[in-house]
Parts: sequence; C-alpha cells; structure tokens
Amino acid sequence: MIRRTALRALTTVAVTAALALPLTQGAQAATPDTTAPGTAATINTDDNNPFRWMELDGLRADFQFMCPAGHCVGFWSLVLTDNVAQQKFEGHKFFVYAPATGEFSFFLDTDIAVRTVDHPSQVRLVDTEFMRSHPRVEVRYGDPDHPGRARVVASATTLM
Repeated sequence: MIRRTALRALTTVAVTAALALPLTQGAQAATPDTTAPGTAATINTDDNNPFRWMELDGLRADFQFMCPAGHCVGFWSLVLTDNVAQQKFEGHKFFVYAPATGEFSFFLDTDIAVRTVDHPSQVRLVDTEFMRSHPRVEVRYGDPDHPGRARVVASATTLM
C-alpha cells in the first residue's frame, strides 16, 4: 500500500514536470535576455510586431505580458522612448490625438483603457482600430480640452 501511494506521488511529480518544462522553456524564449551589461532587448522585424510598418518618433514598440484573472497573454504596445520619458512633465495630462480628424483614443493603464494619464511611464498605446484607421497619431501633453495648444511629445505615422 505504501509502495502504491509512493508510486502515484512519483508519477504525479513526473507528469507535472513533463508538462511544465515546455511552458517554462517557452516563457524563457519569449523573455529577452537583458542580464548582460550594455545589452538591450531588440525587436526582430520578422516577429508579430504590429507597429513595424509605422514611423515612430519618441515611441518604441514594447512586448509585455498581462495576466488578467490569472490568464497571461502577450501583447504589443507603444511606449515613450527613454529620452522622452525622462523629460520633465508637470501639471498637465498625456493624451492620444489624431490631428487629421480631431479624435481622441486611449492608453492602456494596467488592463484598463483610460483617456489621459499623468506620468510618462503610463503612456501605453495598443494596436487598436483607432491606430490603424488614422495615418498619424500623436501623444500630446497639455489640456485635452484644448488639444491644439498641447505639446506633441511623440507620434506614430503609418507608412503606406
């Protein structure tokens, strides 16, 4: 009896390890190695980056994992470059604006869509119908009620 229980426990551990190994290896392969000094995560042009056909000014493509309700998914987004994010911003809001139509979009803050954010680190644009349907989208800093007076800090232009 003890032998049978031990055999079942050993079988369970072996099956769990066999199932977890490919998942662990996949997670390691999906995570860029940035442990070596001076190395940066690069974005390969043959990957699924939906922004690779855009001209980015002050923005960079970023691949993230989000785990709402315990189910992790990977997604691409645009974030401010380090040079732009390190500038001094005080007293206003960041917002997404399409100058050709005067329409607004949203940022993804954790897993919630928001129209404005306060800090450069919160600027995260996802590949939405808005991004695909406007030839130029700008991240502006200022008063969203007066977008024409706001400062353009970054832009994404679709290359046709």
